[in-house]
Amino acid sequence: MQPTVHIRDPAGRLHELVPGDIIGRLHTAALPLDDGRVSEAHAMVSLREGQLRLIGLRGAFAIDGKPVGEVALEDGLRIQLARGLWLEVVAVELPETVLGVDGAAVATRQVLPGVCSVVAGPRLVKGWKDPALAWIWSTGAGWSARVSGGAARIIAAGDRLTLPDDSGLVRFVDIPLHAAGRTATRQQGGVDAPLHLIARYDTVAIHRDGEVVSAFGGIHARVIGELVSMDGSAPWRVLAGELWNETDDALLRSRLDVTLSRLRRRLRKARVRTDLVRSDGAGTVELLLYPHDSIEDRT
Repeated sequence: MQPTVHIRDPAGRLHELVPGDIIGRLHTAALPLDDGRVSEAHAMVSLREGQLRLIGLRGAFAIDGKPVGEVALEDGLRIQLARGLWLEVVAVELPETVLGVDGAAVATRQVLPGVCSVVAGPRLVKGWKDPALAWIWSTGAGWSARVSGGAARIIAAGDRLTLPDDSGLVRFVDIPLHAAGRTATRQQGGVDAPLHLIARYDTVAIHRDGEVVSAFGGIHARVIGELVSMDGSAPWRVLAGELWNETDDALLRSRLDVTLSRLRRRLRKARVRTDLVRSDGAGTVELLLYPHDSIEDRT
């Protein structure tokens, strides 16, 4: 079982959403809404510190008449997306543990999204990609996986997948729910000075005590600025769609990967920690802030 929220849309239909699912105007959204007041990727369900939360992406919503950027999802919660447009949280299901992966094929231990693929690299990405080295998906009551060229099989914590062409090993592990979600800020050992980011649409300045201000422009500033405007994280497809007017997913992914790699090199050259912008390996790009970091959003 994975963390799940059941939401009733304005037409009375029930939708089952898991972390990473999008609410928006696109018909491919997990909860699609055919309303011009709703953004294409309006909000996202996210698992943070053991809670399912709704995070605003490119749209606004309100709770009890007050605009908010995110909210913890709980039974009976009513979410207003626009005048007369409401969503109702019917039920939230939070298991004690969730299935995750580690091993040579993934950069860090991470929770499995509902459907994911292990692609060349290797890396874990959300969604069903073809071709891929392997596919993993939730059946509702459990999980199944299939290696390219093989048959589907049921999997559980303790099982392993050996990827084709000696690409690596995937191990399945149970992760306690409280340790499974992304935290708003993360502590890390080290002596890095706190960062103060001033983000505009096409420029970003990074201030640190005792250091020269690092200024970024162009596409690298756009990446940081878009993440700031999306409350620090976004599905890679949503972020790339804001950066480039392109519909080919393969081309978008390639452009984003190259851009993030070059951004990390620029951060390293400026002596700024390179994990400021990172991919979580499961389809989300995030702005990683430590407890004393701060942001001025002028986007």
